[in-house]
Amino acid sequence: MRTYAIGDIHGYLDQLDAAHRLIAEDRARVGDRYAPVIHIGDLVDRGPDSRGVIARLHSGILKGEPWIVLKGNHDRMFISFLLDPDDCDPGTSLHWTHPRIGGAETLASYGVRGAEERPRAEVYEEVLDAIPADHATFLNGLRTAHLRGGTLFVHAGIRPGVPLADQREDDLLWIRGTFHDDRRDHGVLVVHGHTPVAEVTHYGNRVNIDTGAGYGKDVATVVIEDGRVWQLVPGGRRAIRREG
Repeated sequence: MRTYAIGDIHGYLDQLDAAHRLIAEDRARVGDRYAPVIHIGDLVDRGPDSRGVIARLHSGILKGEPWIVLKGNHDRMFISFLLDPDDCDPGTSLHWTHPRIGGAETLASYGVRGAEERPRAEVYEEVLDAIPADHATFLNGLRTAHLRGGTLFVHAGIRPGVPLADQREDDLLWIRGTFHDDRRDHGVLVVHGHTPVAEVTHYGNRVNIDTGAGYGKDVATVVIEDGRVWQLVPGGRRAIRREG
C-alpha cells in the first residue's frame, strides 16, 4: 500500500508544485497512477501565495487528482477569521493577523494589504469581497485526519492513550509536547507536521514531515509503503531510518 504525503506548505506555491513534480517522477518509476497524496495541512500563512496554494489544490481535486487535504491550525484560523474577524483560536493567545502567525500575508495574497496595521473592521469589509466563495467552501470542507492501512495522517498529532474516534480537533491541530514525548506504540504510524524539524524524522511511532516551509525552508515530500518511509528528492528516494 503506497501513500504520498506533503508537509506544511505555508503559502509557497512554487514548493507545492515542486513536491507534486517529485511525486509524478516517482509514480513514473514505480508505475503507480492512483496512490493518494495527503497534504498534511497549514496550506496558508507566512508565505507569499496562500491564494495560489488553495486554488491549485481545489482545482486539482475538481479535476480528479487523488489528493486529500487536511486541516492545519493555520487553516482553521483563516476559516475562523472569515466567520468572525475578532475570533482568537483557543490554541494561541495571538490573533490570526499578528505578525508571528502570518495571516496578513495570506490576506495580501488576495489583495487585502496591511491587515496587521489597519482597523480590523475595515480589513474585514475588504476581505468579504476579496475571498472567493469556493475558497471558503474548500477550507470549510477540510478533514482533520486520514487513516490508510496502518498509517494515520494528521496535522499536529494525537492525544496518546485516547482512541482515534475520540480525538479532539484542538489536539489534532495543535498538540506538541505530550504527543512528541510519548514513545509508546499508538497502534498506527502517525505521519504529521506542525512542529518544524531540520529534516524528515522517523521516531518509531511517528514521522514528522514539517521541514520548516513557514520559516523559509523546504516543503518535504515522502512516500510510505508498508510502514517504510522514503523522502522524495530530485533523482529518486532517500530512505528515512528510525531513530534509536
